[in-house]
Amino acid sequence: MARKSNSRRAKPKKVMRRGKKKISALTIAKVEYVDYKDTDMLRKFVSERAKIKARRLSGNDAGQQRSVARAVKNAREMALIPYTNRVTTQRREHRGDDRALRADGPPPRPTAPPPGSAGDTDFETVDEMAANEVVDSIADDNGSNEVPEPVPAGGDQ
Repeated sequence: MARKSNSRRAKPKKVMRRGKKKISALTIAKVEYVDYKDTDMLRKFVSERAKIKARRLSGNDAGQQRSVARAVKNAREMALIPYTNRVTTQRREHRGDDRALRADGPPPRPTAPPPGSAGDTDFETVDEMAANEVVDSIADDNGSNEVPEPVPAGGDQ
């Protein structure tokens, strides 16, 4: 028995249009051997970001694509063409951004003590510590105040 095709279940066939087939630059130039030293020819097969272009973009057949890929890799190894090209993109401006108003350089040092330490009297200022060191210094026989040399920690000296 023959089956009837149900029109509701049948998927519509997509009509795929293919563009005009590209002709390879190797075929146009009648190149039989792809030389890794010919960087001008190899740049035709490398994208803006230094990636090897696909066959459908370059128009190469399978054998040509293999030889181009091998030549590009050899040229990269010999530093004739770059592995990558940096492409910088412009950053968009943010209109409500406060960062643009700041001056260049490091932020200013705080003039006031940190919050919570204003009432604490446990902390000494640098001037008070220096004054305490002078008072604690050892008086010499001549009556002069000298700070003793620090003793190195550890070791046999």
